[in-house]
Amino acid sequence: MVTKIEKVFRSPYAVPNGLQVTDDGLWIVDQITDRVALVEITADPDYTVPKLIRDIPSECSNTSGMTFGEGALWLAANGPGERWRTVRDTDAKPGTGEIFKVDPATGETLGRYPIPDGGGTHGVEYDPYDEGHIWVQTLKNQVTHKMRTSDWSIQKTLPLPHGRGHGMVRVEDGLWSTHTSDRVIVKLDLKDGTPLDVIEVPEDCPEPHGLSIYGDDFLYCDAASGWVAKITFS
Repeated sequence: MVTKIEKVFRSPYAVPNGLQVTDDGLWIVDQITDRVALVEITADPDYTVPKLIRDIPSECSNTSGMTFGEGALWLAANGPGERWRTVRDTDAKPGTGEIFKVDPATGETLGRYPIPDGGGTHGVEYDPYDEGHIWVQTLKNQVTHKMRTSDWSIQKTLPLPHGRGHGMVRVEDGLWSTHTSDRVIVKLDLKDGTPLDVIEVPEDCPEPHGLSIYGDDFLYCDAASGWVAKITFS
């Protein structure tokens, strides 16, 4: 059960819209510039910001979600970046989303993959229990697809219980799915998507955008306020 939801530190970027814990630290992506920062998971006591290890550019756009697997970052592009900055040639097209596979050392694009149903996306999760597979949330049909990365084919589809799916964490016995507008994080049965458990995020806590496992707990970020928050389980 959840015992506490608390602010940890402010993101090095103004609009953090995806995050992922790795062995090297915490990756955070900025929705405006689409740069990705690797930071230590500790906060300066005076300024409540983490120590920056490095940051890299990316060719992603309007980035809304991130994960790590196969030695690469996977960034979810929810259409072009025209709301935040000048459009670039590499941006996803209007009304469409893509998943970018990105070199974490240089920011080089290693691959681009379409959202299976068309439309946009807010969430992506590499499956640590099934190497070579990645979960992709879709806004158009409100489902999450399990994709095989080698040929980008759909292996499984689960319905989402709420709209605006915005980040996931795969655990051994389920898939946690964040739903920003409803301020809930729902654990789904891997067989049919049946809700098994729910975390309610109170109004006085940062809004959940993205989700990552952190030991036995979760971290999430809030694009609206810039905070990174921790969900502690007993």
